[in-house]
Amino acid sequence: MLQALMFFSMVLVVVGPIHWYLYKRLFKDTTTTRRGRRIGAAVILGLALALLAAFIVPRVIGAKASWVIPMVGYMWLAVLFYLLVTLLVLEIPRVIANRTWARRAAAPVADPAAAPVPVGVSAGAEPVQAETALAEPGLPSATAPDGPTDPSRRLLIARSAAIFAGLTATGITAYGVKTALGDPVLKRVQIPLAKLPRSMDGYKIALVSDIHLGPLTGIEHSRRIVRSINGMNADLIAVAGDMVDGTVAELGDEAAPLAELRSRDGAYFVTGNHEYFSGAEEWLVEVERLGMRPLQNERLEIRGLTLAGVNDVSGGDLGEGGPDFAKALGDRDTNKPVVLLAHQPIQAFEAAKHGVDLQLSGHTHGGQMVPFNLIAALQQPVISGLGEVDGTQVYVTNGAGFWGPPVRVGAPPDITLVELRAM
Repeated sequence: MLQALMFFSMVLVVVGPIHWYLYKRLFKDTTTTRRGRRIGAAVILGLALALLAAFIVPRVIGAKASWVIPMVGYMWLAVLFYLLVTLLVLEIPRVIANRTWARRAAAPVADPAAAPVPVGVSAGAEPVQAETALAEPGLPSATAPDGPTDPSRRLLIARSAAIFAGLTATGITAYGVKTALGDPVLKRVQIPLAKLPRSMDGYKIALVSDIHLGPLTGIEHSRRIVRSINGMNADLIAVAGDMVDGTVAELGDEAAPLAELRSRDGAYFVTGNHEYFSGAEEWLVEVERLGMRPLQNERLEIRGLTLAGVNDVSGGDLGEGGPDFAKALGDRDTNKPVVLLAHQPIQAFEAAKHGVDLQLSGHTHGGQMVPFNLIAALQQPVISGLGEVDGTQVYVTNGAGFWGPPVRVGAPPDITLVELRAM
């Protein structure tokens, strides 16, 4: 009940005003007829409802049975985001243009009666025919102001801004779709660990996160990721959560290719927040059946290295077992380096208290759609790449999939080969 109330509060506080603003700038300000504005209002209302349905319908009738509705709603979400950003940026030049024309319109105009009398024409003489013609009905007056008080000026500004914003938003979204649905970028990063034994220098971990199998992906998405990881010839594979957006019954077939992951020391998995939205207990069983070892607040020793994994914080919020760092890291051999798998970078604050050398995470998607990365940075200490939190190194992958709209701008999907180096 509380989650439902929070959801509808968000709708009223955020979604409603945004759609009203888009209606005003795209339709109300650009049309002069009631019929045009009514059509615009209907379009915006329909898109708003499609956006809400994209979040609600899959949970009601299932992830795979409802891909059309999420596609419409999520694509509108991406276009809406860039329409909003572009129109807000255009508010400044729009105001400047209107005020500039307002000043021009308010400038004093010379009184024709006070104009000098041409030589050879008496003060009381009739004006010549050419001057009379300028004042005939239906023709513009030479002295009539032409500023924003003229509706055509404001209409021109409003339509120009709407057209520019529309083209910009659709162009960026189209580019983002191509990026999101393409092959993940294969990154390689070297990270030194002070305690790493020389015998493990160059040890390679293939890190993948946020695969997000769901209503808008297919089995080829899984196969593409498996091909990319296996091509890295990693010593170990780490899957850092958010593998799915649906139940095992709905997405088991799409997840099946993950059984083909290959590495010398195996594949390991920790939960992300979306696992807890999709039936975490069933997925933990399925993950193990696919050949991956779930790490639920536990650790193991691999060739002189301690590999640990903790549950996502959402597990605790939902009463399904959250992270337990003491259980995962207590009474360990402190002479060995610790690599921790934790879905969210914010978990590094607690990891640092337990002496973790390196945390591998996902969750942020690198922001997925710039400038959303600026908002994500308000919550997470590291958004993408290598950072440090209280002495613990944290590497965050952009993730191999997408959440919501199949759009990525400024944060392409990636899989990272983490190469550990002895110091």
